[in-house]
Amino acid sequence: MEPQVAELKQKIEDTLCPFGFEVYPFQVAWYNAVLPSAFHLPLPGPTLAFLVLSTPAMFDRALKPFLQSAHLQPLTDPVDQCVAYHLGRVRKSLPELQIEVIADYEVHPNRRPKILAQTAAHVAGAAYYYQRQDVEADPWGTQHISGVCIHPRFGGWFAIRGVLLLPGIEVPDLPPTKPLDCVPTRTDRIALLESFNFHWRDWAYRDAVTPQERYSEEQKAYFSTPPAQRLALLGLAQPSEEPSSASPELLFTTLIPKSQNLSRTRGWLSPRVSPPASPGP
Repeated sequence: MEPQVAELKQKIEDTLCPFGFEVYPFQVAWYNAVLPSAFHLPLPGPTLAFLVLSTPAMFDRALKPFLQSAHLQPLTDPVDQCVAYHLGRVRKSLPELQIEVIADYEVHPNRRPKILAQTAAHVAGAAYYYQRQDVEADPWGTQHISGVCIHPRFGGWFAIRGVLLLPGIEVPDLPPTKPLDCVPTRTDRIALLESFNFHWRDWAYRDAVTPQERYSEEQKAYFSTPPAQRLALLGLAQPSEEPSSASPELLFTTLIPKSQNLSRTRGWLSPRVSPPASPGP
């Protein structure tokens, strides 16, 4: 890794990792290369970027303290606000740099995602993005099958939170890092994609590999609980105003309109880590 990249990565990790996040560098060119031009990031190819994901530890180290702090005024979308707060801390810690933050749920006015999170995770080497095209002679016929990222240490027990773009910092010699193919067989890939698409409520797809750490029972209960009841579950007071209709559930749904004719490259165009009806990260 180039010294400049290593130094920046360390600084960002010093800010985020104690709170249950991980950081992975990549070039904008790697991301743009696998997507149609409509989804390209409008920056020179060698521009440095970092993929940010949350591990199971984020719930206790970041979200719960954030909910109990003064940062959350007013309550609208706890996970969004917590992640935004911590990514904002990165910008404050590096005031000499121009840093553009794109959260995984952000969309353009036409509802096109600003970042396709699973694609970014794959090209950054953070998690392997398993898609229908990765299964030879797949058995699903005309069914739509969404892809899913699997982390080599956490399986599916993680969430992609966004990217940090550093316009003006170009790293043409940064070597690409391939994600670890931890579900290598056709049989296991079929089982993973079927579990993810058809049985996501049982959480089983997240154990496609033996994880180093899973979500706690409290965390699973939190993300399985209707948004309006989540603070009560944690023993916190409810806000006086109605919660925003944009709940944390929306962080993990596919936002690409079904009407788009993107079949040729559809696999790379799913921005989330959970299927459309999934209740949590």
